[in-house]
Amino acid sequence: MTRIVVVGVGGQGVLFASKVLSEAALMEGKNAVMSEVHGMAQRGGVVMCNICVGCIESSLVGDAEADIIFAFEPMEAYRALPKANAGTRFVTSTSKVVPVVVSIGKQKYPDVEGLFNEIRAITPKLTAVDADALANQAGSYVTANSVLLGALAGTAECPVSVEILKEALKNTVPPKTLEINMKAFELGLAAAKLG
Repeated sequence: MTRIVVVGVGGQGVLFASKVLSEAALMEGKNAVMSEVHGMAQRGGVVMCNICVGCIESSLVGDAEADIIFAFEPMEAYRALPKANAGTRFVTSTSKVVPVVVSIGKQKYPDVEGLFNEIRAITPKLTAVDADALANQAGSYVTANSVLLGALAGTAECPVSVEILKEALKNTVPPKTLEINMKAFELGLAAAKLG
């Protein structure tokens, strides 16, 4: 059984990636249960999904129960820290989504390395990739979610095989974006294996 918390900001593709990951588990013959929570805003609000691969009853992940925290944004990775334990694998982007209160000067965005140090104080298993830069390298910033799926696939904790996850991604993206999404996935996979 693998309990996964997927977190990010509306518009980053959190729900898309959660769907691909759940679909991959089903393709491997594993039960997958998913639940989602949306913030107040469609874009810019907090989005969280819980996925339980191999679970039958519930996808809800309690405090200190996550096997994987899959974060699309550093601050959201940090906010998910209560779900982590010493064995939790974090996979996160280093790319920030600056909240409105920060952009208007009312608050400061925390130091990303400081956030990662807080995570490392709980678990040494942190995979951090610059998903936005890799997505741009693949050809489009909107493929950052595919970069992160690749990064997750590059960890030992990923509950599905690389090939099945790639197949689920191929089955989910529109045909006209297939090539760019597969390139993004491969860049994320390579980055995870390097780091």
